[in-house]
Amino acid sequence: MHIKPLLVASAMMAATALAGCSSIGGPTYTASYASVTDAGYRLPAIPRTKVPSQFHRQVVSYETREAPGTVIVDTGAKFLYFVMPDGKAMRYGIGVGKQGFEWQGTARVAMKREWPMWTPPAAMIKRRPELAEYRGGMQPGLQNPLGARALYLFRGGHDTGYRLHGTPEWWSIGKAMSSGCIRLLNQDIVDLYNRVDIGAKVIVK
Repeated sequence: MHIKPLLVASAMMAATALAGCSSIGGPTYTASYASVTDAGYRLPAIPRTKVPSQFHRQVVSYETREAPGTVIVDTGAKFLYFVMPDGKAMRYGIGVGKQGFEWQGTARVAMKREWPMWTPPAAMIKRRPELAEYRGGMQPGLQNPLGARALYLFRGGHDTGYRLHGTPEWWSIGKAMSSGCIRLLNQDIVDLYNRVDIGAKVIVK
């Protein structure tokens, strides 16, 4: 008489386990935003419930003529797509440039840096004189605006000044708050960094 309840319970447990790794016909949620130690730094956990679910890292269906390995940034929707084979992409939530700092175009990843230094450009120091102390560069760390990783975008062999980078400001994801760079959650930029090759094409639209 107890077989049916046991079968139901087993089915529910199996469904719960599968939901964490795959979902046929829908997105696959893959992100872990737990605290993690990286290169001696302890990245704090991201409060998942405070970040809208559409901005959590996930695999989605994505049709494009661009080759796998391409990065496509949709600034309007606040999504970054890393193109994968078979009509799929890893999608990340992003923060983008505030009004007056938006940009569009095609670039290439020329450099990748783990826990990079950050040097505010002269124009930024002019707008915010308090940043002058970092004219020679801000050391890597949990409060560094570039976060845990940075991908440097070049066009025609020249540095655009724009980066794909992490941020400690998780609340800025899904918003237009930056000075033009594309920011991701620190745990997401670590994931993207491990996927993107030097020379990868980046399309910002």
